[in-house]
Amino acid sequence: MNTFAAGVRTLGAGFGMILRSPRLLLLGALPALISAALLLGALGTLIYFSGDLVGWLTPFAEAWAEPWRSGLRVVLGVGLVGAAALLGSLSFIALTLLIGGPFYEHIAEKTEERLGLDTSGDGAGFARQLGRGIRDSLKLVLIALVGAVVLFALGFVPVVGQIAAPVLGALFGAWVVTMEMVGLVFQRRGLSLTDRRRTLRRHRATVFGFGLPTYFLCLVPVLQLVVIPSAVVGGTMLAHRFLGPGRGS
Repeated sequence: MNTFAAGVRTLGAGFGMILRSPRLLLLGALPALISAALLLGALGTLIYFSGDLVGWLTPFAEAWAEPWRSGLRVVLGVGLVGAAALLGSLSFIALTLLIGGPFYEHIAEKTEERLGLDTSGDGAGFARQLGRGIRDSLKLVLIALVGAVVLFALGFVPVVGQIAAPVLGALFGAWVVTMEMVGLVFQRRGLSLTDRRRTLRRHRATVFGFGLPTYFLCLVPVLQLVVIPSAVVGGTMLAHRFLGPGRGS
């Protein structure tokens, strides 16, 4: 329980630093705003065309009697929109970090500077570090997509699915969020996504203490603009705590 609380406190410390630094807050909010606009626009487009899409997916139901045909299409339409919303919530942070990589790298560096943390890396240049960040972000989006598909399918399991899917969705989202937020330090030290996953597995309680509130707060519109930069600060602190000064996983 103490380690879970430590994760929550680390996120709180991130909020404290960001709210005392309006410039960093503004810098971190801009990519989150762009990402939210893109995802909401995509979701809105899906909702608008959902009727046509569901009709195209179910031509076999044309010969069905009502209310079976309409019932099937309503359920499928709701399921598609729900799956898209889940995927959006899981990939929001990965997309935001992909868009605002240099901005969040600057925030992480300022965090290390103010806290006197070790800033050593593996000597890779800017282009190589940028490539790592893009590659890892795309991998995490793919992981989020696979997870969303599995959770979507689980939701159709009677009774158990309706309970298990939201719970597992929150835990999965918290894990992915933390994986993303500690990534800046891991990437700088030349550590792979596998190294990151292996390290976080050894600190599960702290990971969920940090990731669960971050995940839920990111679901709140507008608040996301403050949560993302705050979680970048908190994730930088966590990464240093997990890795220690200048060493690997």
